[in-house]
Amino acid sequence: MSEELLKVEHLKKYFSIRASAMHKIDSHALDDVSFDVKRGETFGIVGESGCGKTTLGRTILRIIEPTSGAITYDGADLLKADMRKYRSRMQIVFQDPYASLDPRMTVSDIIGEGLDLNKMVSSKSERQDKILAIMDTVGLSHDFYNRYPHEFSGGQRQRIGIARALIVNPEFVVCDEPVSALDVSIQAQIINMLEEIQKKDKLTYLFIAHDLAVVKHISNRIGVMYLGHLVEMTGSSELYANPQHPYTRMLLSAIPIADPDKAADARRIIAQGEIPSLIHPPTGCPFNTRCPFAKDICRQEIPYLKEKAPGSGHLTACHLVDSGEI
Repeated sequence: MSEELLKVEHLKKYFSIRASAMHKIDSHALDDVSFDVKRGETFGIVGESGCGKTTLGRTILRIIEPTSGAITYDGADLLKADMRKYRSRMQIVFQDPYASLDPRMTVSDIIGEGLDLNKMVSSKSERQDKILAIMDTVGLSHDFYNRYPHEFSGGQRQRIGIARALIVNPEFVVCDEPVSALDVSIQAQIINMLEEIQKKDKLTYLFIAHDLAVVKHISNRIGVMYLGHLVEMTGSSELYANPQHPYTRMLLSAIPIADPDKAADARRIIAQGEIPSLIHPPTGCPFNTRCPFAKDICRQEIPYLKEKAPGSGHLTACHLVDSGEI
C-alpha cells in the first residue's frame, strides 16, 4: 500500500464570468496547484479569504469540476472515476454550521442520510444504533436524536456536521474551516475532538483554515496559498520557525503577540496595496504587486515551487529566496 493517499497535480479551476452579452472572462480560482497528502496525516491549507482554499477542497472531491489537472486518490484517477464509489471514502465538513444543515430535517435524518444513500444498513434498528454511536463519538446527547438544527448552538451544529461526515467511515476528510464560525473555547474542543477521532480511526485530513494558530496545532505539513497558487509548503514546525516566502512571513508577522515587550520588538512585514483581481491576475509572481522585496524578475516570470535544500521537503515559489534580499 502506497504511503501517499492523495496526489494533486497542476490543478486549475477557472470560473467563467459573463462580462457582456457576447463576452465571457475567466476568474482564476486555482492556478497550477500541486501537492500530495500522506495516509494518516493532516495537511493544512492556509491563506487569506478568497485565495482559493475552499475551491481547492471542493474541487478535489469533485463537488466542483476542475478545469484541468490530475487528482489521484489511492492510485485511482478521480477525474475518470465514478465518484459514487468514492463518496463514502471521501467526506467534507463544511465551514458554516448554520447554512450546511437542512432546517427541515431532524438530527437523526441529517446524520443518517449517508447511511441511506450508500445503503450501509439493513434495518431501522441498525441505523439507529449507528447514529447513536457516532453521536457519542462527537459528544452529542441522545436527547438530540429527534430535534432540529435551529435548537442548537454553533458548536453543537458543527458536531452534527462532523457526525454526518464520519458515519460512513471515510478515509479522507476535507475540513473546510470547521471552527472559523465558533467561539475560541469551542474551537479548542472541536479541534481536540477531530484529533482524537483521527488517531482512533486513522483518518487523513485536508484541513483548510485562515487561523494560523489552529493550523499549526493540528497539521503535520502546511501549504500556503495566495491568489490560487501554492507559494510555500513544508512541515508545520519548519514553516513557523523558518518561513521563506514573503507572503508567509507577512501572515506570521500579523499574528498577535500577547507579550507587549515582544510585540514592540517584532518585525512586521506589511503588504502593499490590495489583493489583485482573480479575473486579471498579475504577470510573473502572483504576490509581486504587494511584495516589498519585488524585483523585475518577479514581475516577469512565474516562480515555481522548489526545495530550499535537496531532501529538505521545504518548497517555496519565490525568485529571491536564495538571494539573501528577503
